[in-house]
Amino acid sequence: MTSDNGNSGLSGVIRVAAAQINTTVGDIDGNARLVEKWITKAQDQGADLVAFPELTITGYPPEDLVLYDNFIAANNSALSRIAASVGNIVAMVGFVDSVTDDIGTKLFNAAAVLYAGKVVAIYRKIHLPNYGVFDERRYFSVGNECLVLDIRGIKVGVNICEDIWESIGPSEVQCVAGAQIVVNLNSSPFELGKQGHRVDVVTELSHRNRVYTLYTNQIGGQDELVFDGGSMLAGPGGELLGTAPRFEEALLVADIDAGALDSFRLQHQSFAIPQDELDQIGQPSSIEIDLPASTVHPQLSELSIHSLDRLESVYRALVLGTQDYLKKTGFKKVAIAVSGGIDSAIVTAIAVDAIGAENVVGVALPSRYSSEGSLTDAGDLCSRLGVELWKIPIEPGHSAFEEMLGEAFEGTEPGLAEENTQSRVRGNLMMSIANKYGWLVLTTGNKSEMATGYATLYGDMAGAYAVIKDVPKTLVYELCHHRNQRGPGSPIPNAIIEKPPSAELRPDQLDEDSLPPYEQLDRIIHQYIEERIPPEAIVQSEQALGEDGAIESVIRRIVLLIDINEYKRRQSPPGVKITGLAFGKDRRLPIASGWQK
Repeated sequence: MTSDNGNSGLSGVIRVAAAQINTTVGDIDGNARLVEKWITKAQDQGADLVAFPELTITGYPPEDLVLYDNFIAANNSALSRIAASVGNIVAMVGFVDSVTDDIGTKLFNAAAVLYAGKVVAIYRKIHLPNYGVFDERRYFSVGNECLVLDIRGIKVGVNICEDIWESIGPSEVQCVAGAQIVVNLNSSPFELGKQGHRVDVVTELSHRNRVYTLYTNQIGGQDELVFDGGSMLAGPGGELLGTAPRFEEALLVADIDAGALDSFRLQHQSFAIPQDELDQIGQPSSIEIDLPASTVHPQLSELSIHSLDRLESVYRALVLGTQDYLKKTGFKKVAIAVSGGIDSAIVTAIAVDAIGAENVVGVALPSRYSSEGSLTDAGDLCSRLGVELWKIPIEPGHSAFEEMLGEAFEGTEPGLAEENTQSRVRGNLMMSIANKYGWLVLTTGNKSEMATGYATLYGDMAGAYAVIKDVPKTLVYELCHHRNQRGPGSPIPNAIIEKPPSAELRPDQLDEDSLPPYEQLDRIIHQYIEERIPPEAIVQSEQALGEDGAIESVIRRIVLLIDINEYKRRQSPPGVKITGLAFGKDRRLPIASGWQK
């Protein structure tokens, strides 16, 4: 860093910016306008260079949209329009590059370098992730050139996201070619604990190559993914110099004195890597950009490191994911079945924080089995949050279903089918309300329920967005306490938090009648789903915690419930991903399977 952060015109000093913005997949014109707006912001801060997120123009992830020729053409046209507007600043913008040769057309996840009205260089991503939620090898070809820019004698390497997650990657090739700064464009989605991993990757990259690393990440919700930003700058000693706030658009701006780097030390680090290993990654390419020193030198505020605790980061992810799903699909208002239980309570609180109480309608749907306490709690919750509450008793519909099914069910014992009728009446009512007013239904099922099938298809699973679909039940309780601590006031009544959870589909019903305690259940689910641990190893793990011999049958039953309910999860609405392995694109298992665990 420079000693004078108000003068980026010094020899060897460059002012860099990371533009952490919220793009929308497919809104190419809107994304282009957003890029132009933030280029202007960077120029106003005297930046010489500004980096945008991965696939900025198309939004991330564009998925099969990239298979449409007109989509790629629109993406290229937008890039040309942006380039034409760029003056004396170097802008790095993510886009889909298409190259046609004798074999056909190849697509690349690429970064365009824009300067003085032109696209002056293109970097094509080399390491394409193909795990978890990522499908990049389905769409993109692998790049083979490691671009290094020469900007006023300062060498800057450019690469994209996964390129820096490899122990030897394009950054190493670029540093051998003299790069003093590595700029990495990202669209890295949120999950618990991931920001710490990102910091480790970026600072380790800087340390082993004795280089500055500018890491740009996007923010915003896109279907099941939430991007949390956390753009950062790391120094050549492996130190974290500063970060952007998370879950909000921001511009991280800093001056880097590249001339202060010890060139011998830089070369020494690079030469430690065998040349044949570097050749396998790609060949360096370079371009000189004759960028004049900026004449605008506003004083910069000191860099700071922004951090969020575990619960606050999850809560913000859920709020942003819900907010952007509504905004980007065009819905203004939501309806939530408010039961007086803890799941609907946290979903209602999240919805209020995302779009405002005036855009949330709670609907109480009591049955003959609903307790008076649940109705009171639902009313108290909505009153504290300022949410309008409708009350629609389901008894007429419930009785009508029983009468219609009477002959078909005659001679059988009442069971789950009769209980689930109540949930399906509620689902129909909620969807009818949404259909009538053009609203969107938020479902309230949590990850523990989705895992074990403790949810009714076409009943409480009916809706458009499953806010807490990836939130285990134990975490739901933690989030309720956290939301009350956030204030103002305590919007979630203690009576809701403290009472034993129940679906209230039969007299005196409790969740633990058919499921183990949630602390134990969530441990089993985490091990089996997220860590992919086989049942016998989970048994050993639980026995090590002091569980008795009966735990094996409990675990076998939970694993079976998880396996046989895949068909339900395939029909569930999307919801915010917050864990390392969410139901959805993260976990793709066959519905019809003969595999026995």
